[in-house]
Amino acid sequence: MVNEKNAAANHANKTKFLILAGMFAAVTAVCSWINIPLPFTPVPINLALLAVYLAGGLLGVKYGFFSELIYILLGAIGVPVFAGFSGGFGIITGATGGFIIGYLFAAVLVGLLSSGTDAVPAKKAIVRLALACLTGMVCCYAFGLAWFMFLTGTDLMGSLVACVFPFLPGDAVKIVLAVILIRRLKPVVNRQQ
Repeated sequence: MVNEKNAAANHANKTKFLILAGMFAAVTAVCSWINIPLPFTPVPINLALLAVYLAGGLLGVKYGFFSELIYILLGAIGVPVFAGFSGGFGIITGATGGFIIGYLFAAVLVGLLSSGTDAVPAKKAIVRLALACLTGMVCCYAFGLAWFMFLTGTDLMGSLVACVFPFLPGDAVKIVLAVILIRRLKPVVNRQQ
Protein backbone atom coordinates (compact mmCIF):
# COMPACT_ATOMS: atom_id res chain seq x y z
CA MET A 1 0.00 0.00 0.00
CA VAL A 2 2.82 2.43 0.88
CA ASN A 3 4.67 1.59 -2.35
CA GLU A 4 1.50 2.25 -4.36
CA LYS A 5 1.10 5.64 -2.66
CA ASN A 6 4.75 6.51 -3.34
CA ALA A 7 4.42 5.43 -6.98
CA ALA A 8 1.27 7.53 -7.39
CA ALA A 9 2.96 10.53 -5.75
CA ASN A 10 6.02 10.16 -8.00
CA HIS A 11 3.81 9.90 -11.08
CA ALA A 12 1.86 13.00 -10.04
CA ASN A 13 5.09 14.90 -9.39
CA LYS A 14 6.51 13.95 -12.82
CA THR A 15 3.26 14.96 -14.48
CA LYS A 16 3.29 18.29 -12.64
CA PHE A 17 6.84 19.05 -13.75
CA LEU A 18 6.16 18.04 -17.36
CA ILE A 19 3.21 20.43 -17.39
CA LEU A 20 5.40 23.12 -15.84
CA ALA A 21 8.06 22.48 -18.50
CA GLY A 22 5.45 23.12 -21.19
CA MET A 23 4.28 26.23 -19.36
CA PHE A 24 7.82 27.57 -19.12
CA ALA A 25 8.28 26.96 -22.86
CA ALA A 26 5.28 29.27 -23.29
CA VAL A 27 6.75 31.76 -20.80
CA THR A 28 10.00 31.79 -22.82
CA ALA A 29 7.98 32.48 -25.97
CA VAL A 30 6.09 35.36 -24.37
CA CYS A 31 9.33 36.79 -22.99
CA SER A 32 10.90 36.50 -26.46
CA TRP A 33 8.00 38.43 -28.00
CA ILE A 34 8.61 41.32 -25.61
CA ASN A 35 11.55 42.73 -27.53
CA ILE A 36 13.20 45.89 -28.74
CA PRO A 37 15.03 45.59 -32.07
CA LEU A 38 18.33 47.45 -32.26
CA PRO A 39 19.44 49.05 -35.54
CA PHE A 40 23.08 47.92 -35.29
CA THR A 41 22.58 44.19 -34.56
CA PRO A 42 20.22 41.35 -35.45
CA VAL A 43 20.05 40.47 -31.74
CA PRO A 44 17.06 42.21 -30.10
CA ILE A 45 16.72 43.15 -26.47
CA ASN A 46 14.18 40.74 -24.96
CA LEU A 47 13.24 39.00 -21.74
CA ALA A 48 13.90 35.42 -22.88
CA LEU A 49 16.88 34.88 -20.60
CA LEU A 50 14.71 35.79 -17.61
CA ALA A 51 12.41 32.89 -18.54
CA VAL A 52 15.41 30.60 -19.01
CA TYR A 53 16.74 31.48 -15.54
CA LEU A 54 13.31 30.82 -14.05
CA ALA A 55 12.96 27.49 -15.86
CA GLY A 56 16.33 26.26 -14.61
CA GLY A 57 15.97 27.67 -11.12
CA LEU A 58 12.41 26.50 -10.51
CA LEU A 59 12.25 23.26 -12.49
CA GLY A 60 15.82 22.03 -12.06
CA VAL A 61 18.22 20.57 -14.61
CA LYS A 62 15.98 17.99 -16.28
CA TYR A 63 12.73 19.88 -16.62
CA GLY A 64 14.43 23.25 -17.18
CA PHE A 65 16.21 21.62 -20.13
CA PHE A 66 12.94 20.11 -21.38
CA SER A 67 11.18 23.48 -21.20
CA GLU A 68 13.78 25.13 -23.42
CA LEU A 69 13.93 22.12 -25.74
CA ILE A 70 10.15 22.33 -26.21
CA TYR A 71 10.50 26.06 -26.94
CA ILE A 72 13.25 25.47 -29.53
CA LEU A 73 11.46 22.56 -31.21
CA LEU A 74 8.23 24.57 -31.47
CA GLY A 75 10.17 27.40 -33.08
CA ALA A 76 12.06 25.03 -35.39
CA ILE A 77 8.83 23.64 -36.84
CA GLY A 78 7.57 27.13 -37.54
CA VAL A 79 5.50 28.10 -34.53
CA PRO A 80 6.19 31.85 -34.08
CA VAL A 81 7.75 31.63 -30.60
CA PHE A 82 11.00 33.49 -31.31
CA ALA A 83 11.60 37.25 -31.08
CA GLY A 84 9.42 39.31 -33.39
CA PHE A 85 6.84 36.50 -33.55
CA SER A 86 9.15 34.55 -35.85
CA GLY A 87 9.67 30.84 -36.20
CA GLY A 88 11.28 28.28 -38.46
CA PHE A 89 14.52 26.42 -38.70
CA GLY A 90 16.08 29.39 -40.50
CA ILE A 91 15.99 31.41 -37.29
CA ILE A 92 17.98 28.73 -35.46
CA THR A 93 20.54 28.55 -38.27
CA GLY A 94 20.62 32.35 -38.57
CA ALA A 95 22.81 34.88 -36.79
CA THR A 96 20.87 34.69 -33.50
CA GLY A 97 20.52 30.90 -33.46
CA GLY A 98 23.47 30.33 -31.15
CA PHE A 99 21.76 32.36 -28.44
CA ILE A 100 18.60 30.28 -28.80
CA ILE A 101 20.57 27.03 -28.55
CA GLY A 102 22.41 28.55 -25.59
CA TYR A 103 19.09 28.67 -23.70
CA LEU A 104 19.27 24.88 -23.30
CA PHE A 105 22.65 24.99 -21.62
CA ALA A 106 21.85 28.09 -19.59
CA ALA A 107 18.76 26.39 -18.12
CA VAL A 108 20.83 23.31 -17.27
CA LEU A 109 23.56 25.35 -15.58
CA VAL A 110 21.10 27.45 -13.61
CA GLY A 111 19.28 24.29 -12.51
CA LEU A 112 22.50 22.55 -11.56
CA LEU A 113 24.13 25.46 -9.73
CA SER A 114 20.98 26.56 -7.93
CA SER A 115 19.96 23.16 -6.61
CA GLY A 116 19.79 23.06 -2.83
CA THR A 117 19.56 26.82 -2.40
CA ASP A 118 16.35 26.43 -0.42
CA ALA A 119 18.35 24.56 2.25
CA VAL A 120 20.96 27.27 2.88
CA PRO A 121 20.72 30.65 4.64
CA ALA A 122 19.03 33.39 2.62
CA LYS A 123 22.19 35.42 1.89
CA LYS A 124 24.05 32.36 0.61
CA ALA A 125 21.03 31.30 -1.43
CA ILE A 126 20.78 34.72 -3.06
CA VAL A 127 24.47 34.74 -3.96
CA ARG A 128 24.31 31.18 -5.33
CA LEU A 129 21.22 31.95 -7.41
CA ALA A 130 22.81 35.13 -8.80
CA LEU A 131 26.01 33.25 -9.67
CA ALA A 132 23.96 30.44 -11.25
CA CYS A 133 22.12 32.94 -13.45
CA LEU A 134 25.36 34.76 -14.29
CA THR A 135 26.97 31.46 -15.31
CA GLY A 136 23.94 30.61 -17.45
CA MET A 137 24.15 34.02 -19.11
CA VAL A 138 27.86 33.61 -19.89
CA CYS A 139 27.19 30.16 -21.36
CA CYS A 140 24.36 31.47 -23.52
CA TYR A 141 26.49 34.38 -24.70
CA ALA A 142 29.39 32.03 -25.49
CA PHE A 143 27.19 29.91 -27.78
CA GLY A 144 25.55 32.95 -29.33
CA LEU A 145 28.77 34.87 -29.83
CA ALA A 146 30.62 31.93 -31.38
CA TRP A 147 27.74 31.23 -33.77
CA PHE A 148 27.36 34.93 -34.67
CA MET A 149 31.10 35.24 -35.37
CA PHE A 150 31.08 32.07 -37.47
CA LEU A 151 28.11 33.12 -39.61
CA THR A 152 28.88 36.80 -40.02
CA GLY A 153 32.67 36.73 -40.09
CA THR A 154 32.71 39.53 -37.51
CA ASP A 155 35.77 39.69 -35.27
CA LEU A 156 35.56 39.23 -31.49
CA MET A 157 35.44 42.92 -30.57
CA GLY A 158 32.85 43.71 -33.22
CA SER A 159 30.74 40.77 -32.06
CA LEU A 160 31.01 41.83 -28.42
CA VAL A 161 29.89 45.35 -29.35
CA ALA A 162 26.96 44.02 -31.40
CA CYS A 163 25.87 41.07 -29.25
CA VAL A 164 27.03 41.48 -25.65
CA PHE A 165 27.91 44.95 -24.36
CA PRO A 166 24.55 46.66 -25.08
CA PHE A 167 22.70 43.88 -23.29
CA LEU A 168 24.65 43.68 -20.02
CA PRO A 169 22.69 46.33 -18.05
CA GLY A 170 19.39 44.64 -18.92
CA ASP A 171 20.85 41.25 -18.07
CA ALA A 172 21.81 42.51 -14.62
CA VAL A 173 18.18 43.50 -14.07
CA LYS A 174 16.98 40.10 -15.35
CA ILE A 175 19.29 38.31 -12.91
CA VAL A 176 17.99 40.37 -9.98
CA LEU A 177 14.38 39.66 -11.01
CA ALA A 178 15.13 35.97 -11.50
CA VAL A 179 16.69 35.65 -8.04
CA ILE A 180 13.68 37.36 -6.42
CA LEU A 181 11.15 35.27 -8.36
CA ILE A 182 12.95 31.95 -7.84
CA ARG A 183 13.17 32.60 -4.09
CA ARG A 184 9.45 33.42 -3.93
CA LEU A 185 8.13 30.75 -6.31
CA LYS A 186 10.33 27.76 -5.45
CA PRO A 187 8.27 26.79 -2.35
CA VAL A 188 5.10 26.94 -4.45
CA VAL A 189 6.54 24.82 -7.25
CA ASN A 190 7.91 22.23 -4.82
CA ARG A 191 4.74 22.05 -2.72
CA GLN A 192 3.32 18.52 -2.56
CA GLN A 193 -0.41 18.17 -3.17
